Amino acid sequence: MSSEHTATVRLTVAQATARFLAAQWSERDGRQRRFFAGVFGIFGHGNVAGFGQALLQMERDDTGGPRLPYVLARNEQAMVHTSVAYARQQDRLETWACTASIGPGSTNMLTGAALATVNRIPVLLLPSDAFATRVSTPVLQELEQPYAGDISVNDAFRPLSRFFDRVTRPEQLPSALLGAMRVLTDPVETGAATIALPQDVQAEAFDWPVELFAPRTWHIARPPAETARIAAAAGLVRAARRPMLVAGGGVHYSGAEEALRAFAEATGIPVGETQAGKGSLPHGHPRLMGAVGSTGTAAANALARQADLVIGVGTRWSDFTTASRTAFQHPGVRFVNVNVAAFDAGKHAGLSVVADAREALTALTAAVAGHHVPASHEERQEGLRAAWDATVDAAYHPDASVTGRLAPGVLTQAAVLGCVNEHTDPRDVVLCAAGSMPGDLHKLWRVRDRKAYHVEYGYSCMGYEIPGAIGVRLADGTRDVFAMVGDGGYLMMPTELATAVQERVKIVVVLVQNNGFHSIGSLSESLGSQRFGTRYRYRSADGRLDGPPLPTDLAANARSLGAHVIEVRSRAALEAAIAEAKAWPADGGPVVIHVETDPLVPSPDSESWWDVPVSAVSTLDSTRAAHEGYAASKDAQRPLLAPASPLAEEAGGE
Repeated sequence: MSSEHTATVRLTVAQATARFLAAQWSERDGRQRRFFAGVFGIFGHGNVAGFGQALLQMERDDTGGPRLPYVLARNEQAMVHTSVAYARQQDRLETWACTASIGPGSTNMLTGAALATVNRIPVLLLPSDAFATRVSTPVLQELEQPYAGDISVNDAFRPLSRFFDRVTRPEQLPSALLGAMRVLTDPVETGAATIALPQDVQAEAFDWPVELFAPRTWHIARPPAETARIAAAAGLVRAARRPMLVAGGGVHYSGAEEALRAFAEATGIPVGETQAGKGSLPHGHPRLMGAVGSTGTAAANALARQADLVIGVGTRWSDFTTASRTAFQHPGVRFVNVNVAAFDAGKHAGLSVVADAREALTALTAAVAGHHVPASHEERQEGLRAAWDATVDAAYHPDASVTGRLAPGVLTQAAVLGCVNEHTDPRDVVLCAAGSMPGDLHKLWRVRDRKAYHVEYGYSCMGYEIPGAIGVRLADGTRDVFAMVGDGGYLMMPTELATAVQERVKIVVVLVQNNGFHSIGSLSESLGSQRFGTRYRYRSADGRLDGPPLPTDLAANARSLGAHVIEVRSRAALEAAIAEAKAWPADGGPVVIHVETDPLVPSPDSESWWDVPVSAVSTLDSTRAAHEGYAASKDAQRPLLAPASPLAEEAGGE
């Protein structure tokens, strides 16, 4: 490639990759920001002399060139979670890259790749691969397939990634890097982008054109809605008597919160929230009905059942949002789906409005100017919202009829969430991912800031909580991050506490000890399976899993990893622990608040359903009874296929 007309620089493939990543920028609405904040990694023989050497050389470079900070993680899956949380907190405009060694180091990132792609969050994965030359095949940790010599364990990333490439020659690197960046910065296509780098190719030198390393800015577009689509949607809004809007994560990623507020206030249309969309309106807004669906509020779900028009903005309509297609029961219910992705906009046979959420809401507000829902619809909203607020207050501060059932020093989970909610600042971030707490947070947590709620529920991955909290704190060091995690989730990924200690990252982990899997235990009981296999118990003499609780000391475990641990056994002590954690130095590392709860005390009912099949045949009375209830609930499922108005049709009044 070198010639007198082309300036080149001689670098290894790994060095070239690092230099390219350091020069990438994103831009939206005129604001530029560096796209890669750094690299998380764990080095092994597959990348220590390739990408590891490249990052070391970049760190020691004293020429003033762009840097790419390196952070040592403790678990490869966890470092992807941290990157995802960082990118989500930055509205998908920034992220991290992750490098891992060949074999188990790389395949440990598979769960993280799935989580990123399911949630449509950008993260770059750089798994190491076997020798491209195959001179020493089979090498340590190489998978051999008798029928294909070019397959490696990294091919497992293909179905989990939005972009995949394997660089077996240096000349392939530029197209791979540019292809990954195209996907990472596309609001529709984004997710995990994977570039597999064979360990020998990483260390191979090549003469690269200097243009490859020039600063490059990727514009994040705001596609407007078609005028005809907005006109059709406006017609449906004007014709509806009991419309409802469901706000999804796309509201946040678009920065459309103010546009949503303007639309709701102008029309009087109530707003329900998905997990990713929670916080689209602040708590207390008269149009906010809270969470909708299987983990929703009684207020939002009551309105959903009677809605004759549902406007989905930035939601992919998961089964939790639709309560497994039982939430919307009006016989003529129609859908307007506003989404930057045509795939999601076309769901439920709704009127598809493919556009940026902010642009579409702004246009729709103008198109329905002067229109307002009937007064009776607003009055119903007010009554339902007030009743649910009273329900939440009672859950946050349980009376003697509840507390009298608890063992000494044990709290209810809802009371723990309420205490944290009431004693943290509006800008503090609550973070969770799996178990029973995401559902309780969805319907009970009162959000006061657009970026203060961070629950990963697209993949609902146990173990996301601690690494995710690190990512959020790295993204915005002005906010305290409270990671709510049960003992089941904590035991999946406690190791990243050591990373938080190493980097002096202040996170607050509220570790809820309930001796088992609270969520699945409750689900198991509701399905007639009697919480089997969900409790942390010794095996009894007769071989059953119903012995006494295990003596696991999770507080001691957290201390051993370097965290500051506070153990509490009362609400007053929990309030004091939150105050102590808030006052903890910004560079003091992680704080863990250990509290015990009773998993048998439920949170308020969402008056909704989730489709989990029950055994059709059983010798257990509990299972047979559960199956009868399941069959009755199945009768309420609907296909949600009512047609939207043709674009040329003028929608009239009811």
